[in-house]
Amino acid sequence: MDELIHCCHHRVLYGDTDAAAVVYNANYLRYFELGRTEFMRDRVCSYREIEEMGLVLPVIECHIRFKAPARYDDLLTIETTLTDLKKVTCTFSYRILLEEASSRPRLLAKGSTVMASISREGKLTPLPADIAAKLQPFLIPTASPQKE
Repeated sequence: MDELIHCCHHRVLYGDTDAAAVVYNANYLRYFELGRTEFMRDRVCSYREIEEMGLVLPVIECHIRFKAPARYDDLLTIETTLTDLKKVTCTFSYRILLEEASSRPRLLAKGSTVMASISREGKLTPLPADIAAKLQPFLIPTASPQKE
């Protein structure tokens, strides 16, 4: 199961925080993007290669559940999994964890994004068969990716 979870790390930048000295909520979507981008690069292909095929994969739906705040200089682990794969869409789920030296990682946020395969002309188009085939082994089906 661990081989299905992709992990990458991000150190919180000062510019990621707001006036309350915590990570601004919209930045979690950037962290999700970082996790998804690295998942794809490590396991399938880069988004640049997908774009060279004449496709884009925009986010068409997202969900975030916040559990605790992240702060400047925190080291975060972004866990990314593929939880749904259809003809023209795929769903990624995420967990943002705070790495703490004195204890086990603490869950800060979790969520999901749904991506659609769209041609440069803006029309829904099936994911290329080779990309779908490379994604399939990493699929972790789940009834509700937001549940703990």
